[in-house]
Amino acid sequence: MYSLLRRGLFSLPPETAHELALEAMKFGGHFSLPRLMAGAPVDDPVMLMGIEFPNRVGLAAGMDKNGDYIDGLGQLGFGHLELGTVTPRAQPGNPKPRSFRIKAANAAINRMGFNNHGVDHLVERLKNHRYEGIVGANIGKQKETPVDRAVDDYLVCLEKVYPYCDYVAVNISSPNTENLRQLQDSGHLRELLEAIVKAGEALAETCGGKCPIVVKIAPDWETAALTDALETIASSGIDGLNATNTTIARDAIAGLPNANEAGGLSGAPLLEPSNRVLKRCREVLGKSFPIMGSGGVMTGNDALAKVSAGADVVQLYTGFIYNGPDLVGDCARKIAEEYANAV
Repeated sequence: MYSLLRRGLFSLPPETAHELALEAMKFGGHFSLPRLMAGAPVDDPVMLMGIEFPNRVGLAAGMDKNGDYIDGLGQLGFGHLELGTVTPRAQPGNPKPRSFRIKAANAAINRMGFNNHGVDHLVERLKNHRYEGIVGANIGKQKETPVDRAVDDYLVCLEKVYPYCDYVAVNISSPNTENLRQLQDSGHLRELLEAIVKAGEALAETCGGKCPIVVKIAPDWETAALTDALETIASSGIDGLNATNTTIARDAIAGLPNANEAGGLSGAPLLEPSNRVLKRCREVLGKSFPIMGSGGVMTGNDALAKVSAGADVVQLYTGFIYNGPDLVGDCARKIAEEYANAV
């Protein structure tokens, strides 16, 4: 069924198709149609950061930036949904067109630029959804906020979403907000994480419970710089890591239509570089540090590769666009079977 739907969706501009598919899912959710398409969710619970995830496959941030489609997406069998990225105030993002398919490579490029309705809009959606699964809120900085004041934006968002989600993801790795990745430099990163961890501890007391906080990093690192950043993360008191965001590399799609568009590359070409960074994260951070793995998951075997590289749970987005709801169950079953066989 999805192959037919995809044919129609892929005849439209990517951003138009994205919006249309989400609206259709929202409408269909009132009649449980997404659940019928996806089948029964895989039951493979795992404890991570004090949270029980129903299974090890989640939706990466970017698909539902504002929390408008939680209930429809929640019927697709995901173990968790990550919403956002949101900023303190609404912003339009970068000029259109800003999303591009690279069909020959099962890939996409986007330079959306944190387009969202603002954190207050997301909070209202978090307060009112019916979905009973795990929900994370991904937070970022305003486009015009200088890097040396970025921490203020993150703290505004953290304080507002903290009481209403299951975990918070701090996005310092999107390539589509100018200078954002400077926050991954050890000096900026140490200052940012110190402030966020301190604020999280205070919020845990006032909110009557802890909401774990993870930081999301890029796949585009030199080994020494990555190791320095990971050592900073390990000593910061942050609860977990998400590896990785999209890549600015283009070697894997050189010569293909749209390959030279600016933005972050996702999909199949991202799997190998993302897993290489993920593996190094596990080596530096140790066996027990919570790691969410995202980037390039297009098949169940890709999800297994992500786990083998060091991920405790995996996330997907572009793979879902190309392969539809069946991918969620396929990934979750493959991982569940792998863990069952290992026991």
